[in-house]
Amino acid sequence: MPLVRTAASVDSTLAALTQAARHDLSCACGPAEPRQRGDDGLWIYPAALPSGRRMPMLKVLQATGCERACVYCAERCGGQGRAHSLAPEALATAFVDLHRRGRVAGLFLSSAIRGGAVATMDRMLATSELLRGRHGFRGYIHLKMIPGSRPDQIDRAMALATRVSVNMEAPTAAHLLRIAPGKKFDTQIMEPMRQVARAIERGEFAKGGQTTQFVVGAAGETDRDLATAASVGYRELKLARIYYSAMQPIAGTPSAERAPTPFLREHRLYQTDFLLRSYGFALDEIPFDEAGALPLDTDPKTLWARNHPERFPVEVNQARLDELVRVPGIGPSSAKRLLHMRRERRVRDVAALRAAGASWKVASPYLLLDGKPVERQLRLC
Repeated sequence: MPLVRTAASVDSTLAALTQAARHDLSCACGPAEPRQRGDDGLWIYPAALPSGRRMPMLKVLQATGCERACVYCAERCGGQGRAHSLAPEALATAFVDLHRRGRVAGLFLSSAIRGGAVATMDRMLATSELLRGRHGFRGYIHLKMIPGSRPDQIDRAMALATRVSVNMEAPTAAHLLRIAPGKKFDTQIMEPMRQVARAIERGEFAKGGQTTQFVVGAAGETDRDLATAASVGYRELKLARIYYSAMQPIAGTPSAERAPTPFLREHRLYQTDFLLRSYGFALDEIPFDEAGALPLDTDPKTLWARNHPERFPVEVNQARLDELVRVPGIGPSSAKRLLHMRRERRVRDVAALRAAGASWKVASPYLLLDGKPVERQLRLC
């Protein structure tokens, strides 16, 4: 790798490496808090932490210009322009400088594969070692596990990082072969994830856990395929969460002429993911159509409720937590607030639904308040 020596060249290279990292959503920010590009060209992300708190995250690649040939990726086959890289010491020093100036609080580190997976992972681990050791950084580090890394490298990643991840990209080996022929689904992707899951089960990695990402629409997979993989991931791989990235064609790649995946499809998958991860829904309760797709005109929770009229209306003052979270417009947090409220007094009005944080206009057709339909109160609002 070329050595980067001057402060100006480090700054320009770091800007290029943060620009290249924008396609990985595994530390994605929310729609109300978009990533920000500073005057120095760096992309800073208000990333969501496992606790739910947000903090400014430097999201960066150790190197660009990947030697692999994933059909959807701008970095494939060496990239489309000059390849950039920073040595571990230069990248660690640059991050610490940003941290001391209050620009960033955490690091998300990934890399294009240069010189093989093992050598690439070694450079990322060396950067993290310098941060934890020489610089004494005790904050948040999300470290990508490069497909093809050795088991001892995965163990070291868990020792250094707050959270680790490896991108599945596709739900099955057959799908991955279509879009990333250089990656081996079981040995290079699933086995590292199983290794982390075993460590989580033993209580040896109980920090931020592990995540993964799917590129939606790149491999011809159905929504049912993705949800099936997600269900297995949460159950068997102990995933903290999954990210979904709607495939957008990139000039100069084999996917350049393909139609982009609608962002609404990505949104429906996120809604389904929440049902599986946080709402207690089973995979066979998700309302896919005959082709395995999620309808785009209605969110899956509302569609499930419409398909099960025998479950509604729900009496707010008597329903269990698992019944309340199945009401459209009521999530786990608002359901728990309603349970807390009714221990002190009966819930009788729309104001209580608002105070609990429920989307009361969405929820109203499915609820009774102290035996009365909510619509009667809505007419008075």
